[in-house]
Amino acid sequence: MTTDRSVDAAAVLRAEASGDVDTLVTVARTSTGGAVTALGALHRLGSLDDELVSGALASRDRRVRLRAVELSVDYPSIDLLDALRDADDLVVETAAWALGERDHARTADVDALIEIATTHEVSICREAAVAALGAIGNPRGLPAILAGMNDRATVRRRAVLALSPFDTPEVTAALQAALTDRDRQVRQAAEDLVAAEPPPTVA
Repeated sequence: MTTDRSVDAAAVLRAEASGDVDTLVTVARTSTGGAVTALGALHRLGSLDDELVSGALASRDRRVRLRAVELSVDYPSIDLLDALRDADDLVVETAAWALGERDHARTADVDALIEIATTHEVSICREAAVAALGAIGNPRGLPAILAGMNDRATVRRRAVLALSPFDTPEVTAALQAALTDRDRQVRQAAEDLVAAEPPPTVA
């Protein structure tokens, strides 16, 4: 089986079907053309490891890096800081999503997400970072989420949802302001969150 750039998905799937892990590992390491499929096959076979994912994250092919980021959700020891600084916006967006899907985020991850949420030039990256900060729920990320309430509509919508883990006077004020937002979906998201709040306890 050839392992150059011409490797096709069908050949990789045949290797998966036969449980040929050695071939899949070789393709994942050496073939741009088949690496994306090989990584997925190794994951399904339970034969993907941190070394292979980390190697794929360093690939020159953005498709390979993107697939590695997607898979990294199930490999929480994989460092995604370089992916968060990737030149490709989709890789950055997906890395933010992956961090939000993990059970734990390091301080460095939160710091990087805060930077993306507040300074990245591309709105889908800011939006993904805001969502990840909400999913992580670390109080250090709250100011960045609140800043997202003043961003473009797509980011504001995500920021409203990201406020759900937090309960502070600043969050209450932000939700009240969002109830009169010019964007209907922002208003609706705020209404849903406000309506979901438990009623005050009667003494």
